[in-house]
Amino acid sequence: MLHTNDIHSHLEQAAQIAGYVKSIRAKVPADELLLVDCGDFLDRSRPETEGTSGAVNRSLLQAIGYDALLPGNNEGLTYTFEQMNSFYDGLSIPVVCANFRPLRPEDEIGWLKPSLVVRKSGINIGLIGLTAPFNVYYELLGWQASDPVEAAAREVERIRNQADLLIVMSHLGLRQDERLAALVPGIDLILGAHTHHLLEKPLYVGDTAMSAAGKFGSHIGHLRMTLAPESRKWKVEGGCLSTEGWPADEEAEAIIDAGRREAKRRMSRVVAVLEEPLDWAPFRESPLSDFLASVVRRKTGAEIGLVNAGQFLDGLPAGEVTEETVHALCPSPINCCRLKLKGKELLQVMEESLLPEFHELEIRGFGFRGHVLGTLCYDGLEADADLSRRPYERISNVRVDGKPLEPDRDYTIGTLDMFTFGVGHLGLKEGRDVEYLLPEFIRECLIDELGDRQLVRSAAGPRIRLTGRNPSQRL
Repeated sequence: MLHTNDIHSHLEQAAQIAGYVKSIRAKVPADELLLVDCGDFLDRSRPETEGTSGAVNRSLLQAIGYDALLPGNNEGLTYTFEQMNSFYDGLSIPVVCANFRPLRPEDEIGWLKPSLVVRKSGINIGLIGLTAPFNVYYELLGWQASDPVEAAAREVERIRNQADLLIVMSHLGLRQDERLAALVPGIDLILGAHTHHLLEKPLYVGDTAMSAAGKFGSHIGHLRMTLAPESRKWKVEGGCLSTEGWPADEEAEAIIDAGRREAKRRMSRVVAVLEEPLDWAPFRESPLSDFLASVVRRKTGAEIGLVNAGQFLDGLPAGEVTEETVHALCPSPINCCRLKLKGKELLQVMEESLLPEFHELEIRGFGFRGHVLGTLCYDGLEADADLSRRPYERISNVRVDGKPLEPDRDYTIGTLDMFTFGVGHLGLKEGRDVEYLLPEFIRECLIDELGDRQLVRSAAGPRIRLTGRNPSQRL
């Protein structure tokens, strides 16, 4: 049994995995080998994936020759219903997920099955897929994800008599896998994903074994399943192997090279011509970050735009700007959202942003593909900040649309979805009446507005007037 998870378009590692799979197939009969992927094989932060609409990933999946696939949240949340349907429809590999289906009955699709029973070595193997239920997002995209434990129990009951060995392909995360094993009897093996956990050797919860291969193709799971004749329980041997130093498969490398060329061709489209550069810095206000705040405010129709400078990896030079350039400096699959904060809650967040423990915070996950949180930047708001004063007493004279900030008044804030997950500034997670604006990523919103020269020019002036800075402060 071979399994992968959370490749996230690390295509070079996928090519190494392809080489390993090919070497195993040369030794092991097809009837004795099962290969599955447990989700997040795609990631739109990779230009080859973005520029080919996932075609390079699809070709790799077919070339590697998987027996079953599970959609992860990176497949389900970063593509529209139509794009996801196009990716999987006609694929020669079965796609399984028991708790994921179209929201509208009229959108019923043929490629998605709750489970699958395959026969290997005279053994019937049941495969059940489960994915993390991000329903607030999924319903906006036309999908519905039900409770995974309930779905698993239902599907185990349905196919248990058809299967000698029952395997759950899970994109729920380690803690949820442990809960699943404890609550749903009859599962022999859970192959995990989502939280990027690496189980070098199988972990047991009761009689259920669990395995997971980390992230980014750094490992592949290689398990051997044998049935003990007396106890009639499955013995799981093997574990996850590091792919470091493995040779890449030539066919896979050719697919990646072709995808790279096609992506470069498609993403060479000029989206704007800048008269002046839009400079950027992670720890201080800059024209590019202020421009993003303006774009997000316009997109959300909010009173205030609020973004973190760490969304970018670089600035934009003057001259022609291509789709490829924007993708390279803003790779994160982040969406806009609108929420409400009281003036005093907003002020607290603004004070936090002046502190190094916030703006220097390294962030991982939640769609973020940058490095650090960075300082907060705004549109529709101006203020003074005296860095020589004590923390949380530095900001004064806050004005929204030219009027003084009212502590107890609700303000509509246009910001980024990752903040509502509790990333960076917990005060933003407490925002009320949250509305997510899907499917456009912030880089797509940038592309739409870069041609507006007036909006670009308006980003040149600072919104926060800093005084009292000392040489040790990075702001």
